[in-house]
Amino acid sequence: MMDQQSNPPENNAIDIANRLHSVAIHLLRRVRQEDPLTGLSPARLSALSVVGFGGPCTISDLAEAEQVAVPTISRIVAALVSEGLVERQTDTRDRRTIHLMATPKGMQVLREGQLRRSVQLGNLLAQLTPAEQETIEQAIASMERMLRGASEE
Repeated sequence: MMDQQSNPPENNAIDIANRLHSVAIHLLRRVRQEDPLTGLSPARLSALSVVGFGGPCTISDLAEAEQVAVPTISRIVAALVSEGLVERQTDTRDRRTIHLMATPKGMQVLREGQLRRSVQLGNLLAQLTPAEQETIEQAIASMERMLRGASEE
């Protein structure tokens, strides 16, 4: 439901947003086909990604990021720890607080998975003309600027 204080975007912007949303979902589904090669379930890979690329976090932070209950994320973390992909570290200032960190092995799994996804997407982009690739590159730069501006608000 749209906030009454918000001004709805112009119809053309809504149409573009709908198309972009659809394309983004289809692209993510396509590159996600590479993920089983990590040997991790989607839930474990997602949690590892949050810890690895987002930096150290607590179980509660991870549960919130993954939008699951603490007991659920605790089971996922236990599996990642047993596989040597994540480690628990006690906070030096508050010994009750445990931080989760990706191990070098966990980061390697993430980097290799990211590379496979990028290669898959690169293969798709290679099917486009150089002009189409340049158009996409310009659109990405515009969206990056848009997001930087939105994060400064």
